[in-house]
Amino acid sequence: MAALTRLLRSAVTSGSTARISLSTLASEPKTGFPAGLAARLAPSPPRKGREDRNVQWVFLGCPGVGKGTYASRLSQLLGVPHIATGDLVREELASSGPLSLKLAEIVNQGKLVSDEIIVELLTKRLSKGEEKGESGFILDGFPRTVRQAEIIDGVMDIDLVVNLKLREDVLVEKCLGRRICNQCGKNFNLACIDAKGQNGQPDMYMPPLLPPSQCMPKLITRADDTEEVVKARLRIYNDMSLPVEEFYRRQGKLLEFDLPGGIPESWPKLLQILRLDDHHEDKQLAAA
Repeated sequence: MAALTRLLRSAVTSGSTARISLSTLASEPKTGFPAGLAARLAPSPPRKGREDRNVQWVFLGCPGVGKGTYASRLSQLLGVPHIATGDLVREELASSGPLSLKLAEIVNQGKLVSDEIIVELLTKRLSKGEEKGESGFILDGFPRTVRQAEIIDGVMDIDLVVNLKLREDVLVEKCLGRRICNQCGKNFNLACIDAKGQNGQPDMYMPPLLPPSQCMPKLITRADDTEEVVKARLRIYNDMSLPVEEFYRRQGKLLEFDLPGGIPESWPKLLQILRLDDHHEDKQLAAA
């Protein structure tokens, strides 16, 4: 992992996208997945050891689609860290670090954070994980650009890229309903979405994710969750996402998943397509 963080810094500084042999990453051995998407899935819990490592997955999707929710549940299920670049940015914003003021201006304007800043925050997070003996990861919100994908591709093997998809009108409503408890830090959603089907697709119902009574008076709205900023973020993301999706599609790693509804409908189907639906006890734990 130490080698990985050094290579990440080097790659973003130099702009190099050359493939680096994983033999240089002593603590990140290859899993030996055969070619083909099916072989990249996890039919059994990942193993740790000198010859094996845990899964290294990426979650893509528009802001507000639910990457954090599903990546976090899979993180519990597979025993790997969930690393969300959005959380890394918010943690830095809440700190008095040197990047906090610059980040505040970028986020409040609905702009996307630069590659250099994101890679710096990710490098810090990987270094902390190394100190705790972490293995594998689920990246949430990174890479966002082809350049970021090339940086990652140059220093590590990504096993699988899950692209979550949801209708834009539902996404906007979902984002505007997001709330955070300023005491416990948990995320909730007050929106009750009941959308009529489009283009032959079925109706979609997503109930609100309400907080417990003690959290209700402490709910706050994220500064960037206004309709203008949300729509601007979606436009920027859509412009940038297609090349990244195509980058991983060409590698045979992209798995596209259309969310059929809220968590009760989507979670079991996601587990099924990932070949994890037979872990019944773990599934119940992660869904709690």
